[in-house]
Amino acid sequence: MSKAFTREADADDGDELVSPPLPVGGKNYITPHGYARLRSELLALIDTERPKIVDIVHWAASNGDRSENGDYLYGKKRLREIDRRIRFLTKRLEIAEIVDPTIHHGSDQVFFGATVTYLEDDSVERTITILGIDEAESNQGQVSWMAPVARALLKSRVGDEITLAAPGGVHRLEVMGVQYPDQPAHEAGN
Repeated sequence: MSKAFTREADADDGDELVSPPLPVGGKNYITPHGYARLRSELLALIDTERPKIVDIVHWAASNGDRSENGDYLYGKKRLREIDRRIRFLTKRLEIAEIVDPTIHHGSDQVFFGATVTYLEDDSVERTITILGIDEAESNQGQVSWMAPVARALLKSRVGDEITLAAPGGVHRLEVMGVQYPDQPAHEAGN
């Protein structure tokens, strides 16, 4: 069969980005900074990245044979990726519930947005920041508020000892410190 009668889209064309699951009836909590970051990414994709790729695909298509045109094939694939990301970000931002952690500044109780220092099993000190599922980056010491360690720590106070059931066994956590940002995210840049 000639290429003219084959589908030009890759097999992954229909794949949607899978959103991290929310608990039934749960909220998609996010900090003002996280919301602004996702919104900025969405606007950059719509206003800058997508039009640039559309221009490349248009130019490549005008060159003739599309079946062996790398610019055209790559451009079409990149457009599908961009469109998937735009749909994902749009859906996530629509259901986002912005929670400003600065309202808890000075508190010693763990809530969403807290940076918590805890002692694990009396030997290892760890520090994590509890954020939304769409903004937490584990390589920066951030965890989703739905992560088991975050759920165990939520509502505890400095000095509290709690237990965390993990695949490796039960761990004892002692809350050593709790910090929150001292000014709203939109004022922090001033």
